[in-house]
Amino acid sequence: MSEPLWTSEEAAQATGGRACGTWRANGISIDTRTLQPGDLFVALQGDARDGHAFVADALHKGAAAALIARRPGDVAADAPLLVCADTLEGLRALGVAARARSTGKIAAVTGSVGKTSTKEALRTVLSAFGAVHAAAASYNNHWGVPLTLARMPRAAAFGVIEIGMNHPGEIAPLSALAKPHCALVTTVEAVHLENFTSVEAIADEKAAIFTGLAPGGIAVVNMDNPHGARVADHARAAGAGAVWRFGTSEGCEARLIDADLDPEGSTVTAALFGTAITFRIGVPGAHFVMNGLGALLTAHGVGVPVADAAAQFVNVAPVGGRGARSRVVVPGGEATLIDESYNANPSSMRAAIALLAQTPTGRGGKRIAVLGDMLELGPQAPALHAGLAAALSEAKIDRVFACGPLMEHLFEALPQARRGAHAPHSQALAPLVAESLRAGDVIMVKGSFGSRMRIVIEALKAPQAT
Repeated sequence: MSEPLWTSEEAAQATGGRACGTWRANGISIDTRTLQPGDLFVALQGDARDGHAFVADALHKGAAAALIARRPGDVAADAPLLVCADTLEGLRALGVAARARSTGKIAAVTGSVGKTSTKEALRTVLSAFGAVHAAAASYNNHWGVPLTLARMPRAAAFGVIEIGMNHPGEIAPLSALAKPHCALVTTVEAVHLENFTSVEAIADEKAAIFTGLAPGGIAVVNMDNPHGARVADHARAAGAGAVWRFGTSEGCEARLIDADLDPEGSTVTAALFGTAITFRIGVPGAHFVMNGLGALLTAHGVGVPVADAAAQFVNVAPVGGRGARSRVVVPGGEATLIDESYNANPSSMRAAIALLAQTPTGRGGKRIAVLGDMLELGPQAPALHAGLAAALSEAKIDRVFACGPLMEHLFEALPQARRGAHAPHSQALAPLVAESLRAGDVIMVKGSFGSRMRIVIEALKAPQAT
């Protein structure tokens, strides 16, 4: 029998809780819709739902046990349980214990743009050198990081932990849980401005990831970002064992020399610690070239030789919602769909627009951007949306469809010839986009998660995807 992720005795000791029955859990779940038999179900209390209402269902579906703060009335007296005063604190305690028992090397990733795609790139690269445990989806918040750690197998050679925030003071405690051997800040941009006084304050919060570094841990910093020096200063103040820089400037430990961009990826030449190396990245876009250099340094920071790690970047692929491509059937043939629907801010919007401009159309095809509201930008939001008109013009995007009240500011700033349509929400916009498409078109869909641009993706793909 394989070694379990948690036994009842270990889980009780880790949490200070009381185990009811003797059980072995092979995974951890917080959602009965995705629960697998043998999981420990954690009944988290959310804003809209209380997980205790689903404990009986979890056990019926084969959960090994349930972590609860109180026994629901529909749960049997002899049910396998772990009782704690607070289920979130219990989950956090499991994360702490899992990190303490791990002998693997831990990498942590944060940044205003590119966290998840960089985390996934590290998952791919590191998997060539040992078993990798990485966060599912974008599990990067106050429950996502503990959940990721608590799920980490004992034998994992590497852990890749994504850490996010949208308010001050959130990153440091999450990094303290992860205790990374190497931590990366991809970039600092004007996001979450409704919760921060300035972009400098965002830089300070992102740099807090270095406060949790394990002794001698390595900080990886983007020096092409205007706030790179500030972030590096924070790393030194936090006691980082080394600060490794990436960018185009002299002195960077990973210095970009040249990048040959094409629709399928990029061929990169860089100086790594003074030695020139050429490697292939399997994800298109200039923005991912820079993220790739940061990921390469991070892989080296957890013990993989630079040249060996670089050779694995050819296997990196776009992530769903963050650049994944597919073909959709349209009148007259097929069109290319670029799915950037998971999230958006001004910087990532410009990167996605540049990537759309780089993507070749079919014969007679057009480049079409379908853009949803960028959220959490505060009072500057209208101007930041309207400001995308210049990037769309420079990229020679043929037609723009806009979704939401904020994107109406962009729609009004566009010349008439570039306007497709505007709608108040994605469900209303989706059929307008679908009706406009023709063979050879390339369509890029992007917006903040709350804009629900996934509805447009599903409308274009579901009935006729090839």
